[in-house]
Amino acid sequence: MKAAVALETFPGERRVALIPASVPTLVKAGFEVLVQADAGAAAGFSNQQYQEKGAKIVASRDEIFAADVILQVRAAGANPDAGKDDLHRFRQDQIVIGMADPLGNPQAAAEIAARGVSLFALELLPRITRAQNMDVLSSQATVAGYRAVLLAACTLPKMFPMLMTAAGTITPAKVFVIGAGVAGLQALATARRLGAVVSAYDVRPAVKEQIQSLGGKFIEMELETSQAEAKGGYAQQMDEAFYLKQRELMAKVVAQSNAVIATAAIPGKKSPLLITADAVKGMAPGSVIVDLAAERGGNCELSQAGQTVVAHGVTILAPLNLPSEVPADASLMYSKNICNFLTYLAVDGKIALNLADEITRETLIARDGKIVNPRIQQLLGENA
Repeated sequence: MKAAVALETFPGERRVALIPASVPTLVKAGFEVLVQADAGAAAGFSNQQYQEKGAKIVASRDEIFAADVILQVRAAGANPDAGKDDLHRFRQDQIVIGMADPLGNPQAAAEIAARGVSLFALELLPRITRAQNMDVLSSQATVAGYRAVLLAACTLPKMFPMLMTAAGTITPAKVFVIGAGVAGLQALATARRLGAVVSAYDVRPAVKEQIQSLGGKFIEMELETSQAEAKGGYAQQMDEAFYLKQRELMAKVVAQSNAVIATAAIPGKKSPLLITADAVKGMAPGSVIVDLAAERGGNCELSQAGQTVVAHGVTILAPLNLPSEVPADASLMYSKNICNFLTYLAVDGKIALNLADEITRETLIARDGKIVNPRIQQLLGENA
């Protein structure tokens, strides 16, 4: 079978689905690997590097999309505009693997399904031990959390660490991390390495020990959180009364912070509003908020997706694709994830879809011209 790596067409996307070091793994599994010319260039991987590892460089996008398996960073709903140019290239029984944002844009998955493609959305991998080495959400969130702190450090008009100098003592920056998922924990660890005093909050009480193990202070809030954790360890959407009280309590901590890294997100749902305009007004001038939840509305009321806003002297950054800003390492991890997933599906160089297996069943969105994932079927029904 032929497995092909397409050049990403989403604006500003610099990652690549497969790096040269992963090519021998697929070759050993029985795949012929095709790579579109310059697919890895933006991430620092040359055509020659791919060739040296056993891949064939292909200039034509049509030839790439004629392969049995298409590997992408952004497929379907994760590339809704530019991705439409490839719709006519898909064919019956082809397999497409990538991030497809099926919960946020199920209609795009339906359009690919109509072409007869078997579409796998890696965002829907179950959070089980066997799937950890395929978990693209965790690997890319690691990069985002790291990068978010660097943005805050570069924007804040003071340094992060405490310094004792002949000219006086510089007090450490106070960093508050909202959300202790993978991105939040990486942000916490990075801020600590830079010397900041870090506190963190998550609606899930179970993460308290993780925050403390990384040197952060867990912020306690008088809220009923017994129903706050959904299946798989993700945060669960709560009612508006809960968020109203949470915002009131949150404002007090935000006001005492030099930098806030907001990462609270709920898969497929609008991001919870946690930092109000009044809370921003209560922060000291020069403070910084980095809102990693901006793509789905943001945790901060004043965030504007993809923009930098200054309000009441506070700088609010709302980046949309931080992993792409560190494309070499983001691609390295993504490549390992997607390679592990593909070789998991493969038996003697052929794809065997065992729908009794949880990993296969949960990630398979479309097959035989239809949407087969119950969650996406429900969303399409709701949006009809």
